[in-house]
Amino acid sequence: MKREPYFKPDTLREKSQEMLSALGTYRQRHRAQSLRPSCAALLVLDMQDYFLQSDSHAYIPSASAIVPVIRSLINIFQKKNRPVIFTRQVNTSQDADMMGKWWKGLLSPDSTQSEITLELNLTNGVVLNKTQYDAFWKTALDEILRSMNVEQVVITGVMTHLCCETTARSAFMRGYEVFFTADGTATYTEAHHCAALLNLAHGFALPVLAKEVLDGFDETN
Repeated sequence: MKREPYFKPDTLREKSQEMLSALGTYRQRHRAQSLRPSCAALLVLDMQDYFLQSDSHAYIPSASAIVPVIRSLINIFQKKNRPVIFTRQVNTSQDADMMGKWWKGLLSPDSTQSEITLELNLTNGVVLNKTQYDAFWKTALDEILRSMNVEQVVITGVMTHLCCETTARSAFMRGYEVFFTADGTATYTEAHHCAALLNLAHGFALPVLAKEVLDGFDETN
């Protein structure tokens, strides 16, 4: 697979808007679903050096472009005292299951590349380790969200069509309203990214721009 820098800082917003426009009625039919900041949480999935450093075999060329977008969302959620949950994808041979068979190598908990990028502020955030694509699978995520009366989740991070999409589906199945950021997620190719947005828009989530989430907070002032 040839990895593509389909997102670049100067074209991110325009490219993401084009992707959302291509969803047509799938996105429009759920436009009445609006963000309610008082019951929303931000999920930042797997923004680890493993995926962001160019010397890693798992490097995602488009990931660096979404860092400022995610940072802006973290800032507003923290400013408004809303939950921010970070995940780390880590595995041992005992818990990898199919991940160990499907992918080359395992990202161990003690690897320096398993750490979340220093470009993001983890202050007051909750960091959860996960072993599968789904951030809810055998983690305390659901319990944490329910203890904070969260009803909506905003999803950011990597990879769009793997951990982000799987977690969005899992959140939907647990009764959460899901807002999936088109410009706050990234993966290896534009085709994978667009396919995830189409699938989610059809049955699981409302794809949005980060600005729409930020505007949702402004409307509550």
